[in-house]
Amino acid sequence: MDTGGFAKWTRQFEEERERRRAQGDPDWGRNATLHPAVWASVQRFQVGEDGDGANLVGKADQAGDADYGQAVRLFVAEEQNHARLLARLLAAGGMPTLTGHWSDTVFVRLRRLMGLRLELLVLMIAEVVALRYYRALRDGAGDALTSEVAGRILSDEERHVPFHCERLHASLAELPRATRRPVMTLWQLLLLGVCLVVATDHGPALRRLRIGRLRFVRDVMTSSRAVVTAVLAPRPDAWTSGS
Repeated sequence: MDTGGFAKWTRQFEEERERRRAQGDPDWGRNATLHPAVWASVQRFQVGEDGDGANLVGKADQAGDADYGQAVRLFVAEEQNHARLLARLLAAGGMPTLTGHWSDTVFVRLRRLMGLRLELLVLMIAEVVALRYYRALRDGAGDALTSEVAGRILSDEERHVPFHCERLHASLAELPRATRRPVMTLWQLLLLGVCLVVATDHGPALRRLRIGRLRFVRDVMTSSRAVVTAVLAPRPDAWTSGS
């Protein structure tokens, strides 16, 4: 399979890594003050960002494109940095990190049972949900440190989604044309189910962030249309995050 073109993603990830180094961390000396429901929500998302990504990296290497494999390693490093930022944010508010959460366990097990294509489809569900969550946290937290951390993570996630869309487009091109849209329709249905679970689990926090469950679900599903377009018929303007 021709998955050429991922060298540009490697360059983007590397440029962003250097930009982060030059920028430095947020000022952790500031206290973070959030409602207990929002703290509990951040704790759960921190668990989801954590992980070594070894399974995904291994599958990326098996795809036979060295540029893609390197880009995935840099993607995993950014996700690990998100977990670090959230852990430091929790510490700034005097909150501990969690050792695990059932939702993360389910996602990890699903992804590890699958090949690269299906793993990316499952991963994309988490990424699209995260886009709306971190936007809500950035805009609705009412805490300067939290807003800064959420904004930094959101900026990364807005690059991650089109990166995965490009690889999924190449992967779905291997399938018969008639099956590609049904695959993405099933992906949207699974996304809806996951989004409903997240909205229920994080409902108290979403209310505090002034978005609410129904709007959260509606916004995520609306953004999923751009993902489907970017995967099935990529154009330079196919993906827009709405941030």
